[in-house]
Order: sequence, then structure tokens, then C-alpha cells
Amino acid sequence: MTPDVLTPVAVPTDGPPAPARARVPRPARRRRAKQTAEPRLAILGLGYVGLPTGLAAATAGLPVIGIDTSRVRLRRIRAGTVDLVERDHERLRDALQAGSLQMTDNARALALADVVLICVPTPVHADHSPDLRALQGACATAVRHARAGQTLILTSTSYVGTTAELLAAPLAERGMTVGEDIHVAFSPERIDPGNVTHTQEDTPRVVGGATPACTERAAELLGRLTRRVHRVSSMEAAELTKLYENTFRAVNIAFAYEMADAAAHYGLDPIEVTEAAATKPYGFMAFYPGAGVGGHCIPCDPHYLLTPLSTAGRAAPLIQQAMGAIADRPSRVARRATELLGDPRGKRVLMVGVAYKPGVQDVRESPSLEILDALERAGCTVAYHDPLIPTLELGARTVHNETDPRGRDFDLAIVGTVHGGSDYTFLDDCPLLLDGTYRARAGAQRHTV
Repeated sequence: MTPDVLTPVAVPTDGPPAPARARVPRPARRRRAKQTAEPRLAILGLGYVGLPTGLAAATAGLPVIGIDTSRVRLRRIRAGTVDLVERDHERLRDALQAGSLQMTDNARALALADVVLICVPTPVHADHSPDLRALQGACATAVRHARAGQTLILTSTSYVGTTAELLAAPLAERGMTVGEDIHVAFSPERIDPGNVTHTQEDTPRVVGGATPACTERAAELLGRLTRRVHRVSSMEAAELTKLYENTFRAVNIAFAYEMADAAAHYGLDPIEVTEAAATKPYGFMAFYPGAGVGGHCIPCDPHYLLTPLSTAGRAAPLIQQAMGAIADRPSRVARRATELLGDPRGKRVLMVGVAYKPGVQDVRESPSLEILDALERAGCTVAYHDPLIPTLELGARTVHNETDPRGRDFDLAIVGTVHGGSDYTFLDDCPLLLDGTYRARAGAQRHTV
């Protein structure tokens, strides 16, 4: 039996003191009849995937327990100060008010759930090797608290074989028969932060289980979140599907960089050429050049394919070269900036946009951070302007946002990320502009990467 009161956890240092004791959420008695009719869902990890997934489930009428190790994150969710599209902010307010979303930092709450979705980040180390610490910890936690009758679904992008290795095998070691006592599946997340066009309800979900029964159990739950569930033959097929999706994007982004160089050779606008090619209704998909790629998908996920292949002695030269081009892109932007500045020492440089993509308050893997760091090491005095990012950690120091910049106060402005609805007229006064978006039409002298 799960105890009502659990052992206190460490109090975070960057927020107010937490309560002395943490409780496992329990259904309110007046709602018990309704909740017993619906599968109770636990979301392990309330980040950019887990939280929107939990909100979609709550909207679909499922009782949801959100579990995250960070009390700071939980406080921000309750306060509504997390980065969500407006639709999900409304869902969050409704779910908290109705009690359909309960949250805790106590993993023992997993035992209360019928279905557990594991939604934790899978980044890479500085050398681009997969960083499995969060994933391994989350899966071990789910296995430790698993009970008969549950369905465990891993959604985090990882190498082929992850679900079998980190969930199915340890559950079997506990004496559970996967496919009978407990069900295990992999269903890759398909959430695009900041995108209001592609909703979860309209985006198909791929799922593959350890057994056909596992696939069906997982598909039954996922069918509550989306209108279409696509079943594949195995967990491994579902895992490789996700790696294929994001590696496809990475290769095409690297190709877009090369085509931008080709356009520059001929004195042509690569955006014009790309949009013209995109008028073809078949056989072409538009990818655009930029100052780099950020977030936890494109710069990271293909390495979960490359690393195991390399270990096995399998060559993937096209993917390897594409990921090399993506990794080098911020350095290339910085090199181009120093070329334009001549002697960079003492020059003032403004980075316009540090979020990794438009419309999000997220700087994970942002190429702008690498660009700023490289220019600072070259002797430049750097600053940034981003309406969505109030402060920025650059190395060991905090850099504050230039909320009302004047273009003429800087020797060079680099355009990295542009947020819709924001005012960038100050760029007209910049004496020198390096346009990483290939779309800005400003500055006394405009150059592209």
C-alpha cells in the first residue's frame, strides 16, 4: 500500500521553502466514481513534452498525475509561468481548477496510475555522445514503482533497443511477464514547441509494443490524445521511426546550408529560390538556411542513431557529414562576423534573438549562445536583444536583455531568431548587419552567412 505521507525531499535553492512533507495525490472522494471509469495517467517528466501531453489527456477527460523531480518546475507550472502556447495556458488553468491535473515530486505516485508515460529529455554530451542519465533514472524509477496491470509507454527519443533494455528487461527481472502482467510500448513524442498549427489531436502517433497486446493497450490510451494511431510491428521499429524523422530534417537542413552557399555564388537569394522550388506540389519539401539549429531534437537526436551504428562498425557518411555541418554552423556565423568586423577586439556586437526558434522562451542548444561565446573570446563586447528571454547565462556570467536597443550603438548586429509581432525597426540604424535568417532587409550594409 502506498503511504499517505512521504519523506521530505531537498528544498531547491532558487525558490521559496517547500512544505516540510510531500503527499502523494489521491482522487477526491466526490470524483471517485468518475475516475474509476477512466484510466488514470501518470506523466513522468513535465517538460516541453510531458506537460502539454498531460494537458491534452486532462482535456480528453483522463485524470492525470504529473510527476517531476524539480519543485521549482512544479511551482512555475502552478503559477502559469511556463512556456506554453496560449491554448495550453487555458488548458492548464482549467485542469488545475478542476483538479484533473495533480502534481507531485514524489515518484511513489506512479503506483496510483494505470498508464505511465515517460517524457524526459535525451540530450547529448559536449562530444555529441548520448547523455542517458535522465532517461536511465526515469526508466529505473518507473520499473521500481511498477505494478501488475499497468501500461508503461516510453516517449523520449533514444537509440533503438532502449525500451527493451531499460523497461522490458528490468520488469522481467522483477518477475513480471511483459504482455500479460504488465504492458510496455514505445511511442515517440511529436510535439513542436510554439507551433499552434500542428496540435496533438491532429498529429498521428506511432506506437510499437513488446507484444501485440502491448501495442493495443498503448494504442487505446494514445487514441484518447490523437485522432490517428499508427501501429508498427515492434518497439524497435517505433524507435527507429523517430530517429528517421529527425535525421531526415537534419540532413535537409544541412543541404539548405549548401544551397544557400550556391545561391550566394550566383548572387541569388536562397529564400526566393527555395520558395519557388516549394511551389512544386510533389517531390519537394522546403527547408531554409539559418544561423544554426537548436532545441533538443535536431542537434541531438541523430546522434542516438549515429553512435550505436559507429560502435557496430556501420558507416553512415551522409548523416555524419550533415551533423558535422550543423555542429559547425554557429562557428561559421562567428567567423563571418569577425571577417566583417576586421579586427574584432573591442567591437560591440548585438545578437538579435537568442531563443532557439521563433515564438519560444527556450535557449536549449541555441546556436546564438555559441556565437556570442565565440565572439566574446575573440575580444568583442557582446549583448543581445530578445523580447522573450529577459536574462541569459553566458558562461559564468548573467547577460541582461537590451530591451530598447539602438542600432547605431553597435558595430555589428547579427540576426539569429526573429519573433512574430516584435518590433525590429532598430535594425535600420545598424551600420553593419549579418543576417542569419536570410530574410531581414535592414542595416546600412547587409550581409548573409
